[in-house]
Amino acid sequence: MPKVVKFGGSSLASAAQFQKAGEIIRSEKSRKYVIPSAPGKRNSRDTKITDMLYLCYDKAEKGLDYSEEWKFITSRYQEIIDGLSLTLSLEKEFEQIREQFEQKAGRQYAASRGEYLNGLIMAAYLEFEFVDAADVIFFDKDGRLNTEKTNSMLQQRLENTGCAVIPGFYGSDPDGNVTTFSRGGSDITGSLVAKAVHADLYENWTDVSGFLVADPRIVKDPAVIETITYRELRELSYMGATVLHEDAIFPVRKEGIPINIRNTNRPEDPGTLIVEDTCRHPRFTITGIAGKKGFASVTIDKAMMNTEVGFCRKVLQVFEENNVCIEHMPSGIDTMTVFVHQDEFESKEQKVLAGIHRAVSPDFIELESDLALIAVVGRGMRQTRGTSGRIFAALSHANVNVKMIDQGSSELNIIIGVRCHDFEQAITAIYDIFVNTQL
Repeated sequence: MPKVVKFGGSSLASAAQFQKAGEIIRSEKSRKYVIPSAPGKRNSRDTKITDMLYLCYDKAEKGLDYSEEWKFITSRYQEIIDGLSLTLSLEKEFEQIREQFEQKAGRQYAASRGEYLNGLIMAAYLEFEFVDAADVIFFDKDGRLNTEKTNSMLQQRLENTGCAVIPGFYGSDPDGNVTTFSRGGSDITGSLVAKAVHADLYENWTDVSGFLVADPRIVKDPAVIETITYRELRELSYMGATVLHEDAIFPVRKEGIPINIRNTNRPEDPGTLIVEDTCRHPRFTITGIAGKKGFASVTIDKAMMNTEVGFCRKVLQVFEENNVCIEHMPSGIDTMTVFVHQDEFESKEQKVLAGIHRAVSPDFIELESDLALIAVVGRGMRQTRGTSGRIFAALSHANVNVKMIDQGSSELNIIIGVRCHDFEQAITAIYDIFVNTQL
């Protein structure tokens, strides 16, 4: 069975990185389909090619000179070509792209050229067939992916193709115009290809050795998650943990294809395996911790609230009428609390309060701002007693006041609300009690 391999921007930022990717691909004959991203940063002071393409196009659209920026782009690609000792010339492609810029082909076209050019280089380097994503990935006129047409065309195009390079991030609309996914969309391209060719595995090569238990900006050298289920990943991604594009999960999940997050710079590391489900016992009770800041809470208090039929519905309808999304809604006998994004809510707060008063006549309403939500996720929590108690103990020991705790019925996750200034300390405390104590 074939494998689909996707390489991120940092994995293809230079000729040296290309060589590492080439060694990985050639080390297994099953790695038949390659999805390249555009060149990323070579160092912290560098600029991504996609960002430079945006800049060039914006200047071109305004009639400004962008020769210096364009020289940066062409020299980056030529540097990679020379470093790989290829005879490939991209002069015609560069000329065509500039012509399209002058004709105002659109920012999506501009952004997609980073992957397109890197795909041409990768195909020449590997001696694989180049398949333009615009010919096999399709969007409707509203910019939504046409899943059925895409899957059908990918299957037809790749059925008799031994090995191929398909650039990530873009496709085309019904009029043939280039359309892109959101940033990070090369992950989705790889997932679509994996589904179409019935891949045995979808490998996603990046600059980290898998999915980490916690944010390394908060916890020093966090442990790597060995195996994670799609459901666990969904919970962590929703709370801000990012390794691959969220939409990349769905095509392969429907086919039962695992995703393996690997490190191009440390190919010997096994990385993280993302699966539908597993009998493997997790290394720790929890699988991961993630969170977001910037929430506000609205607490509605009314005596005998639980006896009023439709009380919650009426409250939620007020938020809906004011176009405010709800994140979580813990409740008690006489109270219910609604968590919302603070920046979305602030301009509408008085309308919402007035609406709630008219709808349910509460005894009082209390607002609280500058809150953070933390998700503690793990399939191991189902078989482990006292998980919530350990979280409370850890936070209490760290002098963190818990504003809310909510456990889902699946016992897969526990959501904790804390003040923003306690966010990092809370995550560190939870990590320490569940991971450091078991190492």
